[in-house]
Amino acid sequence: MASQVKQQERGLSSLFSCCFRGNDQPEITYCHENIDNMAVLEPTLPMPPLQELDSRFAELVDELDLTEEHRAAMFSLPAEKKWQIYCSKKMEAEENKGATSWPEFYIDQLRTMAARKTLLALEDEEDQGRQKVVEGLKTALRTQPMRFVTRFVTWMACLGRAHVLGHCESINIIAQSLATENIKTKVAVLEILSGNHQNLQQRLEKKERECEAKNKEKEDMMAMLNKMKDKLERESNDHKQAKLQVAELSARLQQLSSTSSVPGGPPVTSAGLVPPGIIPSIPSPPPPPPPPPPPPPGAPPAFGMAPLAPPPPGAPLGAARKKNIPQPSNPMKSFNWSKLPENKTEGTIWREIDDLKVFKVLDLDEFQKTFSAYQKPQKDAEDDHTFTKKVKELSVIDGRRAQNCNILLSRLKLTNEEIRHAILTMDEQEDLPKDMLEQLLKFVPEKSDIELLEEHKHELDRMARSDRFLYDMSRINHYQQRLQALYFKKKFAERVAEVKPKIKALCLASSEVVQSGMLHQLLEVVLAFGNYMNKGQRGNAYGFKVSSLNKIADTKSSIDKNITLLHYMITVLEKKYPKVAAFSEELQNVPEAAKVNLTELEKDIGSLRSGLKSIEMELQYQQAQSSHSPADKFIPVVSQFITVASFSFSEVEESLAEAKELFGKALRHFGEDSSNLQPDEFFGIFDTFLAAFTEAKQDNENMARRKEEEEKRALMEAQLKRDREQKTRKAKAHEEEGGEFDDLVSALRSGEECPRRAAMVEAPAGCLFEDIQYEDIQVEAAVGRGTFGVVFKAVWKGKDVAIKTIESENERAYLVENYDDPTFLALL
Repeated sequence: MASQVKQQERGLSSLFSCCFRGNDQPEITYCHENIDNMAVLEPTLPMPPLQELDSRFAELVDELDLTEEHRAAMFSLPAEKKWQIYCSKKMEAEENKGATSWPEFYIDQLRTMAARKTLLALEDEEDQGRQKVVEGLKTALRTQPMRFVTRFVTWMACLGRAHVLGHCESINIIAQSLATENIKTKVAVLEILSGNHQNLQQRLEKKERECEAKNKEKEDMMAMLNKMKDKLERESNDHKQAKLQVAELSARLQQLSSTSSVPGGPPVTSAGLVPPGIIPSIPSPPPPPPPPPPPPPGAPPAFGMAPLAPPPPGAPLGAARKKNIPQPSNPMKSFNWSKLPENKTEGTIWREIDDLKVFKVLDLDEFQKTFSAYQKPQKDAEDDHTFTKKVKELSVIDGRRAQNCNILLSRLKLTNEEIRHAILTMDEQEDLPKDMLEQLLKFVPEKSDIELLEEHKHELDRMARSDRFLYDMSRINHYQQRLQALYFKKKFAERVAEVKPKIKALCLASSEVVQSGMLHQLLEVVLAFGNYMNKGQRGNAYGFKVSSLNKIADTKSSIDKNITLLHYMITVLEKKYPKVAAFSEELQNVPEAAKVNLTELEKDIGSLRSGLKSIEMELQYQQAQSSHSPADKFIPVVSQFITVASFSFSEVEESLAEAKELFGKALRHFGEDSSNLQPDEFFGIFDTFLAAFTEAKQDNENMARRKEEEEKRALMEAQLKRDREQKTRKAKAHEEEGGEFDDLVSALRSGEECPRRAAMVEAPAGCLFEDIQYEDIQVEAAVGRGTFGVVFKAVWKGKDVAIKTIESENERAYLVENYDDPTFLALL
């Protein structure tokens, strides 16, 4: 089968090169016999409407059995190109019509050959004829449309393959064929062995997902059981302790009752029997009666409920008036309006309106034709003899809603029966992702939809896909409640995982701000600063609001506007309280707690609580039903889920209560109003202060670094200034020595050696030579005096150079540099 698909793809890519090889779309051409030139194919039939063309072209593409990529490429062609391809394939099919175009011909030939082989011996001519028939069948299976292959397989033409695969050693023999040297045989064997690989892989992945889900449920169950075990042990210990206390109280009661018989003894009261630390239990009021179970399907409205209230005074007690409205011969599309009850039209404009007059004026036939529930119009008589007549689809759902529903179903890639089975079994095989369930909740059949679909339930075969889906789902008892329960079950663990970190951060941050000793010391410093700076009514304070921490940076220094009170306070802390400067290490959970809004958190937990309650009510309803489908696993699955989820949710509620208590203590600890301040506001103050504190600390480090660099630069400039002054004094002393320059020039010209210098001095862009052959130097002209001494121009080894005298305390050396070097010239 895989080889057939490959042959079809190769043939298709060569035929429709514009679809699969590039963006260019050449004209489709054909060639007549004995004519070398190509002619552009001009369809003889007029192109039908776009909708009909797409339908016919879809049939053609289905016959080609293409991959999804090639199908998309075919459907992306323009309408004219689609019509050309369709006409060319139809013409080709008409030309090739014959006995060999039907699979029955080959099936009969094969059966005849098999029957004659058992009765008569084969001759050479008959053998060649048989080979010709087999080759023709082989070619037909590769080149004919997909319906040919399907029909061939349907007519029990795969007996040979069935017998081969049914043999006990067939797979081993096929696998051993890989040892042959024939490449085609190896390819065929690999195609056979890997034909079902993708299906097997998908099944294995699906089974793996099922196992992972079951393992996760088992782990959750074990964790829940362990927690329940611990909780039961604690309750058992409490129960034993209570029994011991009851025994002690009973013994004390007997002792007191024996002594109370003495005349004049004090009366015995129950308050005296209770030891300190034990609160006498007060009988609680009886629990309210449980709500009545929901009515079973088909029961009257009054089942399990209080009697209905009488109608309002203006409402008629009899049946509503029946209008004589004309009925259409075919189903019509629905008009989504909000119907006004007749008892509310009294005294309104609707009492003056008579719509029966309008029916006499309307063209009802045209109205019915325009808004018929059938999606596709009837075909013309001219097309009936050319193309196959199609079954019309019936759709009574709103067009936009039906289109969105079709898109969702195409993404699900499941049949209605598979979706129904997944909902009944609470998606044991993990076929419905969470996002798809959320989308399915948007397409729950409404009451009006169910009424319309029930009117046309005898036309199920003609229903559109979306209508049939809504009809099938409406047959499930409490479909919407089941879907909501399944979605809540899948999202429960994720929603609990989102809530727990917020509660944990709130608990930890509340404890940190109360227990932090560094923060306590920091607040002392801030309070001292404030009382020292403020006078009068604003001074002499015993405390301040925590929001004042973020106002410290608003006070600027009168010396340097870039320095604030926060910068100064950090400097003081680093000098006097070095440990306090790292107080942020004790408030690590404050940034996370600053993101928690208690109102939103309680809203999320309330949503979880209401969801669990809804599932419990639905479970009670399903348990009250008398009959259940064998495939319906709602009760066992949901019962197990509620057991686990209720315990997890009780832990979340206990954690939230603890977090609220700790947060209230933190607010009272800082003297804040616990009725209005939210965690994100309270901890947001500390989070903002931590960020400002870190930024100001970095500013102090940068300012200290700049100050240190400026001091180093000042020292260097002072040293350079002293060096320049010393060199200037030496230069003046050299100028006073008469004839020094002439002596130097004459020494260079005569080649006399100069005293060897004590140390080498490097110039920025020059070369310093220790041993200079002075006979190679030709002095041309003096340039002037540089920083180190006399400078003049010369030629050395054919290069223009500059000669500089470098003086030390008692010796003199010469520096030879490139004269044209811009760095050197800049030094002059």
